[in-house]
Amino acid sequence: MLNQRIRPWGNEVVFVTISARASEAKFAVDVVTAFFGRIEAIEDPDAIDLTFGNPHELALPGLVSAMWEQVDPRSDDWFAYKTSEPEAQEVVASGLSVQLGLDFEPADIAMTQGAFGAMSLALAMLADAGDEVIIPLPGWFCYEPMLRVGNLVPVRAPLDPETFDLDVDAIARAITPRTRIVIVNSPANPTGRVYPKSSWDALAAVLEEASARNGRRIWLMSDEPYRRIRFDDIEFASPAGSYPWTVIDYSYGKVLLAPGQRLGYLALSPLIPAAEREELRDALMPIGLAIGWGFPDAIMQYSVPALETVSIDITEYTRKRDRLFQALAEASFEVTRPEGTFYLWGRAPGGDAVAYCDALAARGVHIMPGTLFDQPHHFRISLTGTMGMIDAAIPHLVEVGAELREAAVRAG
Repeated sequence: MLNQRIRPWGNEVVFVTISARASEAKFAVDVVTAFFGRIEAIEDPDAIDLTFGNPHELALPGLVSAMWEQVDPRSDDWFAYKTSEPEAQEVVASGLSVQLGLDFEPADIAMTQGAFGAMSLALAMLADAGDEVIIPLPGWFCYEPMLRVGNLVPVRAPLDPETFDLDVDAIARAITPRTRIVIVNSPANPTGRVYPKSSWDALAAVLEEASARNGRRIWLMSDEPYRRIRFDDIEFASPAGSYPWTVIDYSYGKVLLAPGQRLGYLALSPLIPAAEREELRDALMPIGLAIGWGFPDAIMQYSVPALETVSIDITEYTRKRDRLFQALAEASFEVTRPEGTFYLWGRAPGGDAVAYCDALAARGVHIMPGTLFDQPHHFRISLTGTMGMIDAAIPHLVEVGAELREAAVRAG
């Protein structure tokens, strides 16, 4: 059915088909979908694709065996409708309690279709149409379209422009009486930064004061899909331990390097006051149904106990990070040394990310321009490529960088 909004077209009136929120969401993500289409259209079998966090080798054996063991049905209802499977909830709650030092219970866990599903569940459960949600800049490029399609208002809070540290003062300045949720991401995509507990303590004080001032609770959503991908034994702290009114979203797709197998969860902080925690627990299943049966498929949920111990080789990813970071740093690139995630974030030589990425693409090397993160002077390289791909890409990254820097100097 046509939406009743209209727009002028010459002397005619044209009815607009899609909703205003769909139009806004599409506009917010157009740069990403256009880039995705460009990468999908690559036909060169020798192209080096270091753009999205996709696998470039066969799946982890532990992932395959975990799923294969669950294919053969063991009861009549093996493939019946699934909400959150109790065993999956128990395993997640136990693992989180150990990892974060908080007493999670199975009822605090909702199994979801990846972190996307967990965030959709949290937004539907906590926010009303027109509410403002603060997001980091730079940050994941799907935050804004998710908010737009949910009739929510994204408000950007910049990270520190030099270090990409969490800027608590910037978040404080972004808060208004309409603020309902603040989204934070650590380890952070695209920068690779991991934030310390002191940052969460400072943010908790700001949110507590602002909630009291506004007469309405501000919630914190901690986006943690890269929590288990950290380098150099750097410690991880979740804001759920600093600010009680926190929900955590998580995806197994990163640590398993299997983004096409949708498995994740939403976790309620055990520090949420009892009455509110119980209300949220009661809402997890019905809201999960209401957003489009957002629960993982049966096989993925049955696989959770085995998958909790499966991971990409962090030692190998550390080698790839060190190889690429050192090569670019020695070539005078401004790069942020990743503390987590499987990305490397840097400033484009000459200051134009699109020019840099296009010049590399002409050589068959594909990386992601920072324009996808509203950062036109930066680029992101995925470390999910093989070491051979990274070694082959480095000479091109360095040579094109030198050419663009020289061109910038000549241009004045």
